[in-house]
Amino acid sequence: MKKYVTEAIKKDSLVALERLVNISSYNTPVESKEGGLPFGKGIDLVLKEALQLCEELGMQTYYDPEGYYGYADYGEGKETVGILCHLDVVPEGDAAKWNTAPFEATELDGVIYGRGTQDDKGPTIATLYAFKALVDAGETFSRKLRFVFGTDEESLWRGMDKYKKFEDIPDVGFVPDSAFPLTYAEKGLLQFKLIGRGSDKVKLDCPGAPNVVPAAATYKGDEKELLAKAFSKAGNQYELTDEQITVHGKAVHASTAFEGVNAINLLAAQLVSFQSHPTISFLAEKVGTETNGFSIFGKISDEISGELTFNVASLSIDENQSEIMIDMRIPVSFTSMELVKQLKEVAGNYGLKFQKFDELPSLYVPKESLLVKTLMDIYKEKTGDLKEPMTSGGATYARSMPNMVAFGAHFPGSPSLAHQENEGIIVEELYKAMAIYAEAIYQLCCKKSLE
Repeated sequence: MKKYVTEAIKKDSLVALERLVNISSYNTPVESKEGGLPFGKGIDLVLKEALQLCEELGMQTYYDPEGYYGYADYGEGKETVGILCHLDVVPEGDAAKWNTAPFEATELDGVIYGRGTQDDKGPTIATLYAFKALVDAGETFSRKLRFVFGTDEESLWRGMDKYKKFEDIPDVGFVPDSAFPLTYAEKGLLQFKLIGRGSDKVKLDCPGAPNVVPAAATYKGDEKELLAKAFSKAGNQYELTDEQITVHGKAVHASTAFEGVNAINLLAAQLVSFQSHPTISFLAEKVGTETNGFSIFGKISDEISGELTFNVASLSIDENQSEIMIDMRIPVSFTSMELVKQLKEVAGNYGLKFQKFDELPSLYVPKESLLVKTLMDIYKEKTGDLKEPMTSGGATYARSMPNMVAFGAHFPGSPSLAHQENEGIIVEELYKAMAIYAEAIYQLCCKKSLE
């Protein structure tokens, strides 16, 4: 395999990464409504910046006039190879836990820190400059290459939905928004709310993103001291003030909820002894510390994609109603319909009503397919790593179109910091991913048959 990535390409890629990371591109709905932009000024700015960057790299670009998506093309041909990226990020989280400014790309000891460096601005830059390396090397593209830039991946995928409604779908491609070596199957995603009655006595406001295990949950009420004793006995970390008590967990992505500690679940497990409310009882009795929904569904698992994951993402109770937001990742052999029926029965016993928030189908591309074999051969040749392709509970854009898989850019054994404080990408791993992507683009756009 030819070496495409030069020192000049590496240097330019870091400057480009800084341009994207330095834009705080998370969803700002209030600003969106006022400014006429679907997801806020930050996301619109980063979309335009990415398209400007593509133009500088020699591509033709398109910006959706409504600001939902953009794309960049290079080359001609009857077939199109797609690379699907997203430019939105999650908020910084607890700013006090960052060692650097979250939205200022900062290099320290060989790591570039900043929100989006792993998810998904760093991998996006790796693919863009892999493409540029091929162009600089004089390779001829026999198929069109299209970079599609989504703007709402961390929420409801409305940008990609708009793209699919109005634009051509690539014939084949990959998404640089997961882990190496390759993800050929992704669990189905179901996010929903359980709505119940309110309370004049219990007041809770524990916000959170659906796809993040909450790291903290706060309670304001007369039971603060009792809760403190209960948390101490249980070995939970907490902070008590005159105003409130906050129990601390560990935030991770909802797809790997079993690696985190859900603070809302910790709060409910102790609060149920002091406050009588069916919503709290449901969490304490039917969720507890489980991350697989076993007390509701029994064992839900298959050989392809593993076990169901269940994440309580947010909780609120006021005088009008109670609301729980839950994120589930469903094994590919199961359907949401059969699980929802069972969930409604269990939740109904606590006076809770099901309300769907978002749903995405599962992904499955056979390991024997030409796409998987091609990309896996490239990865093994470039790294010497003989690991087999994987399945995941994560939801990437790969499931939004046919013949797509998730391919990198996170390497095995490297710290996974997506959605966490001090998110960062190791510079040498950025370059390593770039070399893999350069060969992948060459094989798909310049050499391999797509039949």
